[in-house]
Parts: sequence; structure tokens; C-alpha cells
Amino acid sequence: MSKNMKKNKYIIIAIFSLLMFSSCQQYTPLPRAYFRIKLNEKQYTKSDTTKPYIFEYPSNIARIVTRNNNEWFDIVYPQYNARIYCSYTPIKNNFYEISEDSRTFVYKHSIKADAITEQAFENTNNDVYGILYEIRGNTASSVQFVLTDSTKNFLRGALYFNNRPNKDSLAPVINYIKDDVIRIMETTKWQ
Repeated sequence: MSKNMKKNKYIIIAIFSLLMFSSCQQYTPLPRAYFRIKLNEKQYTKSDTTKPYIFEYPSNIARIVTRNNNEWFDIVYPQYNARIYCSYTPIKNNFYEISEDSRTFVYKHSIKADAITEQAFENTNNDVYGILYEIRGNTASSVQFVLTDSTKNFLRGALYFNNRPNKDSLAPVINYIKDDVIRIMETTKWQ
């Protein structure tokens, strides 16, 4: 092969490469996308009736796991890598301390929270009163609640995910599970 042919070969390869890797359109990066999360239809079941409380939870997508001393339990959502940590405390002339501890747990998230909203709850027929806390932002817990009759029973719950908080990608699941928290609050009865 002659020198000119080699030179022409490299020029043709260079021109072809330029044409191949360049385009007429300006490059536009695609936005980040998140995985599609399948949200199943729920079937509610009553919780264990041997406890001092009873409520409805979505038994087809979540299960109740008892921890430690039988006063703590979790409502586990394996498909969403989430759980609602719940604790029951009998009140013994210490309502103020228990309720303030609960409030402190919520407001520890104010460092990372964009906002914390409180929504009062009242069911006078079942003597159940409480607060639903919505914690907005990239916080460890997005939804928490407390329920009480202010004389004998105090039930607290907090939703946590077993991964790094990202309000954008978790928003559909947070809203989905928040509906369950509201259902728990609405159906709780003391025994």
C-alpha cells in the first residue's frame, strides 16, 4: 500500500467517525426516572383481639410482627421495604410524660423536614383521640400518629423505610401507606 492510500484511508475513517458521532440535534439530557411502583388493592382485617386495642390493617400486603415485650409491634410492608413501628403504653398517671415523649420523637425530624403538619383526630364513640403528623421533606419518617383515651391507653406509630429517604421517589408509597395509617386511626377501639 502506498503512502497516499494509507493517508486517504485515515482521512476517510476520520470523516466517517465525525459524521457518525455528530448529529444535527442539540444534546438534551433525559430527566431522572424512578421505578414504577405497583400499588395493590387492599383487603383489611382486624388485628389480634387479645391486645388492649383492636384496629384494621391491610392483611394482603402487610403483616403484624410482635417485638420485645408484646407491647411493641410492627406493621411490615415487605414489598415496599417499609414498616410502621408501633408501641402501646398503658397510662399510669403519666399521660403528660408519654405524650411529650411522643411529640419530641416527631419534632426530632424538624432538622431535615420542610414542614410538619398536625391533624387532630377524634372518635368519641370509641373514646379514641389522636394526632396524625405529616413530616414533609427528606426525613427518616414521613408519617407518625398517636392515639389515646388519655386515661388508660396510649398507642403510637411511625412509618419508616429501610432505605435512604427521597421524597420524590417515595411519595406514591408514602401516600398509599398513609391511607392505612388513617384507617388504623379510624378503626382503633380499646378493649
